[in-house]
Amino acid sequence: MTRIAFFGHDAADAAVRRRVRGFLDDGLDVTGFMMRRRDPGALDWDNIDLGETRDGAFLQRIRQVFAGATLAAAERGKLAAADVIYARNLDMLACAFLAKRKAKLDTPVIYESLDVHRLLTRSDPIGMVVRALERMLLKRSAGLVVSSRGFIRNHFEKRYPGTYRAFLVENRLASGAAYGPRACVRKSAATEANGPLRLGWVGNLRCKRSLDLLCELADRFPDDLEIRLHGLPARTEIPVFEPLIDARPNMTYFGRYRSPEDLSGIYDGLDVVWAGDFMEAGYNSVWLLPNRIYEGGYYCTPSIAPAGTETAAWLEQHSCGLIVDEPLSETLAQLVAGLIKDRRPIAERAAALAQLPDETFIQPKGFLADIVRQALTRDRPA
Repeated sequence: MTRIAFFGHDAADAAVRRRVRGFLDDGLDVTGFMMRRRDPGALDWDNIDLGETRDGAFLQRIRQVFAGATLAAAERGKLAAADVIYARNLDMLACAFLAKRKAKLDTPVIYESLDVHRLLTRSDPIGMVVRALERMLLKRSAGLVVSSRGFIRNHFEKRYPGTYRAFLVENRLASGAAYGPRACVRKSAATEANGPLRLGWVGNLRCKRSLDLLCELADRFPDDLEIRLHGLPARTEIPVFEPLIDARPNMTYFGRYRSPEDLSGIYDGLDVVWAGDFMEAGYNSVWLLPNRIYEGGYYCTPSIAPAGTETAAWLEQHSCGLIVDEPLSETLAQLVAGLIKDRRPIAERAAALAQLPDETFIQPKGFLADIVRQALTRDRPA
């Protein structure tokens, strides 16, 4: 059995838990070496707590990288037992290499980059220093895991050509969990308007412009549109959140949710889901592929995405989404007005989603184990 030491940035993060769950489902043994940003509650794996970090507190996070490396090295027995170290995000990659050096180990490291942070795109000395760090650690890594080809084309291939071996692991649902029925027949047959249009924003609610757009829609269609928000708002990006929701009777915030337990109920209650992101406009926000397109896709809930993004390209490739151009304050309102009157575009895309195989949305069993095996056995960058 392959044993993985997983260096994660937040033990409570749903995506971190999904990745661990995927490893466990594939028969791999996982020991977590993880920081936390809130109480993670009960965990499904043996975990070494590397301390607390805060969103947006970069100096504090840098200090915690060094402190976390010391804590991880102190658990040398568990760290040495791992066949591979899997580090999520650049700060945890640095922490993993520091811990490895302190513990005098030569364990191979896999780097998972699911976001290209804004610091990496800066043209000033700070950006140059952070990229130099990423280049150095990337060259020493056994493999690079990304969730979107956009990250390779727009960042890694431009910045560090020939220095890495890349593996694509999309943000699909983990295998091994029960996700319930897809409800595709009902959604693809719902061509007549039946009550308000239900638009959702689900997951990491971190984009102020998205919230502003949804508030504008709520004000424009007070009787014909219902907006439902599920997840946790990023307070560093959206400092004022609940008052904006409370001021609008047709907007409802449902708070945190459990995945996969709550997904069926969330998406069953939506007609369409918003899949735009502008937190790092022009960079990471354009290149990423969000969880929503896979979760919503499985439950046959079409996504709406801004044109010119990797998300829009994915939806167009599968003929299953609704694309809007700038200026979004006008085009998004026009789209919603049309959908309020005529639900056929939603039904058509729900039918397209129903035709796609489950593995479009759910990661096949054994996929992650094979990625790890390839990273540990191949010798040359590809």
